Amino acid sequence: MEPIPILGPQLTVDDLAALAEAKRALERQPLAMKLAGAVGMPIERLLARLPAYAHETIADATRRALDASLRTALATLGKPEPALEDGTARPRTAASGKPRDWLHKVAVATTGAAGGAFGLVALPAELPLTTTLMFRSICAIARSEGEDLREAHARLQCLAVFGMGSNAQDEEADFGYFIARGALAQAISKASSELASKGVAAHGAPALVRLMNVIAARFSAQVSEQIAAKSIPAIGAVLGAAVNTVFIDHFQQTAHGHFTVRRLERRYGTPAVQAAYRAIESTAAAPATRSRA
Repeated sequence: MEPIPILGPQLTVDDLAALAEAKRALERQPLAMKLAGAVGMPIERLLARLPAYAHETIADATRRALDASLRTALATLGKPEPALEDGTARPRTAASGKPRDWLHKVAVATTGAAGGAFGLVALPAELPLTTTLMFRSICAIARSEGEDLREAHARLQCLAVFGMGSNAQDEEADFGYFIARGALAQAISKASSELASKGVAAHGAPALVRLMNVIAARFSAQVSEQIAAKSIPAIGAVLGAAVNTVFIDHFQQTAHGHFTVRRLERRYGTPAVQAAYRAIESTAAAPATRSRA
């Protein structure tokens, strides 16, 4: 006799819809294809045209950019979250208001305009600023899904979004997102333990350095695609701004999907959410997510 399956908690209709939208966000069109659409040329061809020194420059700028975001995260770690508009304290777990993604898009588009005008030479100055703006946007998205950003683990989950930017379709079937997240999970856990015990003094601690190296290795591939898109001769400020807008939107969508899944896991447990995620038809996840203004 076959064992009787034990069913976990069932997601509500609204939560299933939210999970379906999260899956669409996490399995969207690859960044390279989006950038190719923005500049009208395959990114692979542009990557091949980058000078040899560009890859070292990108790797160094990526590491500096992530370090700037980490310092931002550490600077306010453990401090009270800003109060809500009515003056009341922000709830620890309840999702707060919808983040204004467009404000961060405008700011990042402005930095992209400078990058488009000056090219690769502007990267060391532009990327840390762009990444810090993106990190703040990711934090706002995390907060809107009920993350408590006073906690070290929540801050590191925000940083980890930079390591989840690759398309889930590049991984294995339905569990691409969970595979990518799982690859970072142990490093996040060890780093958050160090942060919880040492606070700001944990900067440079071995576990945190290992996590940053893993994220940097993944994020630099996405940065390379972005820089390749801006390597077209005389790309100009307008197209540079468009490329940066595509870039931040890609990671905002990843953040929306990731923190929606985490919110549902807090309510239903990881096994139930994973099962529901897998049950959502991939074809249903194919259309682009609706705009988040």
